[in-house]
Amino acid sequence: MNYRGNPHAIEVWGEFACFTSPMKVERWSYPFITPSAARGIFDAIFVNRHEFRWEIERIEILSEPKYFALMRNEVKEKGPSEPEVRRWMADPSQIRPILADGDTLTTGDAGKGRTQRQTMALRDVRYRLSARIVPWPGAPKAMAAYEDQFIRRLERGQHFIHPSLGCREFPAWWGAPSGQPAWQGDVDAGWMLYDVFDLSKPGEATSKACISLFRASAQQGVVHVPQYMSDQVRKAVIL
Repeated sequence: MNYRGNPHAIEVWGEFACFTSPMKVERWSYPFITPSAARGIFDAIFVNRHEFRWEIERIEILSEPKYFALMRNEVKEKGPSEPEVRRWMADPSQIRPILADGDTLTTGDAGKGRTQRQTMALRDVRYRLSARIVPWPGAPKAMAAYEDQFIRRLERGQHFIHPSLGCREFPAWWGAPSGQPAWQGDVDAGWMLYDVFDLSKPGEATSKACISLFRASAQQGVVHVPQYMSDQVRKAVIL
């Protein structure tokens, strides 16, 4: 993966955001967007998962991080997997809904139902994100057509799925970069989530999670993100 495309920048903003650590029980947001969430925004606009991935290079914080607290009701169960949904479509009698008020009387399982969780989220966020296309091994090296397609979709406001800011209920809005200067503050986020997938190879629906971390800090509002394959990124061992 020596070839790397040209840098592309977008500006994203939203009323609320929450970028949580997988190592915490409660939802406590990092002070700024993670590379994983930033990559997800680029993916939502345009990606060909069989040909390339996006690699975030730079995060510029355009508005000072501001926290606020909220309490939410959340269901304890995970949503159905894609194979489960396909089975339900083929045989509706197999549908097993998630009951928000499920308990031992309705479901026979005390671990189901809903619970209250505290969230420390961010408000009024705005970032300028820079990323490059990194093709998978064996993929065509002529990525100019993909880059042109990304630029057209960005200009037209097109997307495959609506981007979000950490949580689906916190939608992101995006556009071409403006001339707004970066926030001039410094903040050390410590060990930050880099990604939840193994970015050394294309992923599949059955791929296991692979947590990676890096030391993240913003100097005068700018975060320089190391390449995934560098020694600065600590990667999990997949068993």
